[in-house]
Amino acid sequence: MEALLGLCVGVSLAAACGFRIFVPLLVMSLSAMTGHLELAEGFGWIGSPVAVFAFGTATLAEILAYYIPAVDNALDTAATPIAIIAGTVVTAAAVGDMSPFLRWSLAAVAGGGAAATVQGLTTLTRLASTTTTAGLGNPIVSTAEAGAATMLATFGIWLPILAAMIVVMLVFVTLRKAYGYFKNRRSGIETEGAPGLDVENHLYEPTNPAHEAVIK
Repeated sequence: MEALLGLCVGVSLAAACGFRIFVPLLVMSLSAMTGHLELAEGFGWIGSPVAVFAFGTATLAEILAYYIPAVDNALDTAATPIAIIAGTVVTAAAVGDMSPFLRWSLAAVAGGGAAATVQGLTTLTRLASTTTTAGLGNPIVSTAEAGAATMLATFGIWLPILAAMIVVMLVFVTLRKAYGYFKNRRSGIETEGAPGLDVENHLYEPTNPAHEAVIK
């Protein structure tokens, strides 16, 4: 049961890394330093004052950077592999009472996977905001992401089971949104590549004179 709760904590923090990389690391560091979270063996450094200061500084810089036009989209691209690594680390740090091999395997699959999925959701959301509002709505998206990272990381420490349920919902929403996005994109490409097809009136207009003569 303790290992399962630890996994719920780790996966919740990992998913929060998909919103903002350093927010969950800061929450984990503060929780460990104040005695509210027991870290796995070998991860005690996360709860040190030096780590709290480092994660706090990085969190502030990351949050502010997402309010800079154009930089936010560039950060989404660069943040994906870092978020996966961070998600794997926080999950491994939260899960104890198991062999290192099993711990890191779970951390890579569950933690890294959760971070990658949520990061994909933020990327699609910001892309849609940039396309539809010319970037004017991106600060709102950035604020929502920072708030979601803080909330999910906090729930992960205090209400890990509820937080894990939220992560499952986020994964479902992300996969569904990604499927719809790529399906629409594929349909658009196929439509553009079909000569003589009037999409609006659903009529076929012959482009070959010989075909036109046959029809007449």
